[in-house]
Amino acid sequence: MEYGVSYAMIVTLAVLAALLYGLIRDLPTDVLFVGGVVLLAVFQIITPEEAFAGFANSGMLTVAALFIVAAAMRETGVLEHVGERFLGRVESEGKALVYLAVVVIPISMVLNNTPVVALLVPVLLSWCRKRRISPSRLLMPLSFLTILGGTCSLIGTSTNLVVQGLVTKQFNALPPDSSHRLDLRPMNMFEIGYVGIPCAILGATYLLTVGRRLLPDRKELIEQLEESRREYLVEMLVQPPCRLVGRTIGEAGLRHLPGLFLIEIDRNGHIIGPVGPEEVIQANDRLVFTGIVSTIVDLEKIPGLVPAADARYEVSPEKQRGRQLCEAVISPSSPLIGQTIREADFRALYNAAVVAVHRNGARMTNKVGDIELRAGDTLLLQVGPDFSRAFRNSADFYLVSNVEDSRPIRYDRARTAVIIFLAMIASFVTGMVDILLAAFVAAGAMVATRCISAGDARRAVELPVLIAIAASFGVGTALEKSGLARLVAGQLVTATQVWGPIAALAAIYLGTMVLNELVSNNAAAVLSFPFALEAARILGVSERPFFMAVTLAASFAFASPIGYQTHMMVFGPGGYRFGDFVRVGVPLNLLMWVCAIVLIPLVWPLRSVG
Repeated sequence: MEYGVSYAMIVTLAVLAALLYGLIRDLPTDVLFVGGVVLLAVFQIITPEEAFAGFANSGMLTVAALFIVAAAMRETGVLEHVGERFLGRVESEGKALVYLAVVVIPISMVLNNTPVVALLVPVLLSWCRKRRISPSRLLMPLSFLTILGGTCSLIGTSTNLVVQGLVTKQFNALPPDSSHRLDLRPMNMFEIGYVGIPCAILGATYLLTVGRRLLPDRKELIEQLEESRREYLVEMLVQPPCRLVGRTIGEAGLRHLPGLFLIEIDRNGHIIGPVGPEEVIQANDRLVFTGIVSTIVDLEKIPGLVPAADARYEVSPEKQRGRQLCEAVISPSSPLIGQTIREADFRALYNAAVVAVHRNGARMTNKVGDIELRAGDTLLLQVGPDFSRAFRNSADFYLVSNVEDSRPIRYDRARTAVIIFLAMIASFVTGMVDILLAAFVAAGAMVATRCISAGDARRAVELPVLIAIAASFGVGTALEKSGLARLVAGQLVTATQVWGPIAALAAIYLGTMVLNELVSNNAAAVLSFPFALEAARILGVSERPFFMAVTLAASFAFASPIGYQTHMMVFGPGGYRFGDFVRVGVPLNLLMWVCAIVLIPLVWPLRSVG
């Protein structure tokens, strides 16, 4: 086949090369894609309308709505409850991996994998600290399993929705009598799962066997620094509805907490100490701990376990909204000096409640409410939203700083969030409602029922991701209009024609997979999509197996930490190195390639299209 090179091809190729260079250099993706489509419009390769048509694309808008839905599930503690329920009593690394596979793959089928990883990373870190297991043994499998689960349904990953948007655009442009309408129809909810589920099972089996042996075993940096961190004295009251009631200290996971030591239990004035692992927790027990802030924050997030130093501590989820934890150091001129915490009446003076106390590195053993305050004492406080601004320069305190990740979880809205989420899934699985409409109705319902605040909903929408997705459609249009997609696809077909269409399919998958390790998954999908369609059309076969191959290959990125957003989320906490992903991910990439190329033609035959 002979193909001429035109002006439009040269310009498009130059913009594409610059775009790829910027993506590899890790420049802002949204800026790169917007800049790229603007240049393509300036050089009249595409029209201004074509450059920005992606901002009205249904796939991109669905991703935006699902960001809010997933954030609401996180804010209401639904996923944290799932993680605690399945991992709470697991003690070994091997069982934890099995439980992760059983839980994470189904969750990632119906929730975007990025918020799933964001929520489960702290859950796994806490579990690993308690059992002295290196997080590097579990965090990489977590990221890999969410990706495997995301390829089992249409909404599991933004990549699937991006390809859906591209396919819908092609479908809408076809005449009513076109023979290609069947092959370019939009995907249904679980269609990609016909190949995605077998791949997920195979991938999980690899991670539980061969892959597990290849995982590194490194200690988390925070564990190495624990000894030098501030230790507080905290007294927690076990309220009757708390899930810890009736469980032993060992079963509740309170025996070997990271950086936290259970000193004693005060049971109706009777002191139990030292506390044995078989001691059963009862309602109204007062548990006295000494330990670090991060674990105290974790304790405070257990429903029904509340600080006992202030009888008026806000425990109602409604009243806790807008409150957070804050550290404050008492100054020499503070009127609090010489008073006990119980006498100081923090609620009246500062609209705050004392959670815990730290004193000059000394381990205190008094009851928190009976501690007489001194200059230099550090208090962990539950405060209102304006405390830091009001008292940062107050003479009462040296220093005031907010504690990260200490916002209360909306447990009282968890049931509502689950109902809304299940209704959304049911509505578009049954075909009753369009997926875009269902996602936006669910997002609106989450805000309306206060599962998530309007401000948090706005912050949950990752604008750079959405802008990059929207602008990338214009790049795809340029590849088609300029003829560059046909040129590259023609060369690919020529190179593989001796072995037939399956060889071309394998080449398209391999090219997308390699590109995915260099740039983002959404970018890899958008850039590969036109080449896949042109290759199918030149061969005269169905386009469906080709764009399905692109969808899968653009998600299965395991060999590089930059290949997928969730890899970067676990890279630091797991103490990983680049070579760790290469060692574990390359065999998995190749395994998925072989599995997909075997199954795709069986599910979507490479039949001739007239």
